[in-house]
Amino acid sequence: MTRTRDRLDLAKPAPLVDGFARKISYLRLSVTDRCDLRCTYCMPERMQFLPRKEVLSLEELYKLSLGFIERGVSKIRITGGEPLVRRDIIDLFQSLGRKLGDGLDELTLTTNGTQLSEHADALARAGVKRINISLDTLDRARFETLSRRDALPKVLEGIAAAKEAGLKVKLNTVAMKGVNEDELPDLIAWAHGQGHDLTLIEVMPLGEVDEDRVDHFLPLSDVRDRLAKRWTLTPSDKDSGGPARYDRVEETGGMLGMITPLTNNFCAGCNRIRVTATGQLYPCLGGGERVDLRAALRSDAPEANLVKALAEAMHIKPERHHFDISKRGAQPAQPRHMSVTGG
Repeated sequence: MTRTRDRLDLAKPAPLVDGFARKISYLRLSVTDRCDLRCTYCMPERMQFLPRKEVLSLEELYKLSLGFIERGVSKIRITGGEPLVRRDIIDLFQSLGRKLGDGLDELTLTTNGTQLSEHADALARAGVKRINISLDTLDRARFETLSRRDALPKVLEGIAAAKEAGLKVKLNTVAMKGVNEDELPDLIAWAHGQGHDLTLIEVMPLGEVDEDRVDHFLPLSDVRDRLAKRWTLTPSDKDSGGPARYDRVEETGGMLGMITPLTNNFCAGCNRIRVTATGQLYPCLGGGERVDLRAALRSDAPEANLVKALAEAMHIKPERHHFDISKRGAQPAQPRHMSVTGG
């Protein structure tokens, strides 16, 4: 992708601050809703993906990113779906990588790892230093059941390639009752043995899936209590810029994060916004509030309309989400799937 000559100036470079005095410095930018896995807690087997014509071009995604950087966003995480399935996505990383040290402090991504062995070196050359990789099990049969694809060997190959390329790897594991809860200690031990931190995540009620999430909801407060009987967990002040709270596992020397949207709300310090691949800005992962940046971007007056759109986004960003997974058969907090919003 060629560098944009005409940068979108989203008016004055005032930082983005919401109605609760939270400064927005972290953009999670989805580049596609498509994924090459079909994880049962994320989407149905027959997932309907967006028409390609609705998705922003790489050039448009770059222009939006520049505008956010000018408004004080210093960290951009590229997400999906699976971001690495998008054609020529490395071009976007290379373009954004040129902004590192010039308004942008960190460029990173979240990936399922299936395409990582092909792209790890290029990501490192583009300026990516650390990445998050989803890994819910080390058991091949269980992985295939969970993701509906026999792809664990490719994921492990991708993790190894990232390490070889010098990328700092953090593994993300969705903790699920009756699915992988028995394996969590072994996953943590394996990750730490490989030199990787690991973060556990509670199941989030987003989008219709083929199962009832209440059957698999596992409170991480319970998981931590169990792990504390096996290992010495020392609370850490580590801050990755996201919602995870960390412990150091003294026996392994590794860091264990926990993201607890249901049992321990973390919204008070939220510094994040999410933009979908179609340019819809969601101020809150668990909220339905949104602003159409694509319409502004493709309008006759993109600069002025983007200024208005971002002002509206700051105005409507809620104080907190209201996830609830306590009732069987309950509707998800939002009808859109995680792959649409970008995590």
